[in-house]
Amino acid sequence: MDDTTISRVQDSFNQVVPIREAAAEIFYADLFETAPEVQPLFAKTDMKEQGIKLMGTLAVVVNGLRDLPAILPAAEDLARKHVTYGVEPEHYGAVGASLIRTLEKGLGDAFTPDVRSAWLTAYGALSGAMISAAYGEEKA
Repeated sequence: MDDTTISRVQDSFNQVVPIREAAAEIFYADLFETAPEVQPLFAKTDMKEQGIKLMGTLAVVVNGLRDLPAILPAAEDLARKHVTYGVEPEHYGAVGASLIRTLEKGLGDAFTPDVRSAWLTAYGALSGAMISAAYGEEKA
């Protein structure tokens, strides 16, 4: 990822932080509507707490984009842990799509085509590494 991409992701995420609770609610509502097959994975989950975890994880990742080697081991460990919850490689696409729609709703006009492209690049790089770590390179 180049510096411009990272800056766009980080700057736009800074705009999400003040609305993080609403953004988490939008994200999970969208995910469960568009990928209902994942909802059972959260059957025993406190969704408010899950939203806090989601936004915290996003903050760590977004803030660490300038030093991917430092954050990738934790992201890869998280991916392997998610396998035990029943997460499948194809779920990453659904999550990415819901993330993009959440950002679009939450940021409104600030979610420009360039910002969208930056997020797609960042999510693609991270999800590819996570899928590879959890399921092997052929799945990524």
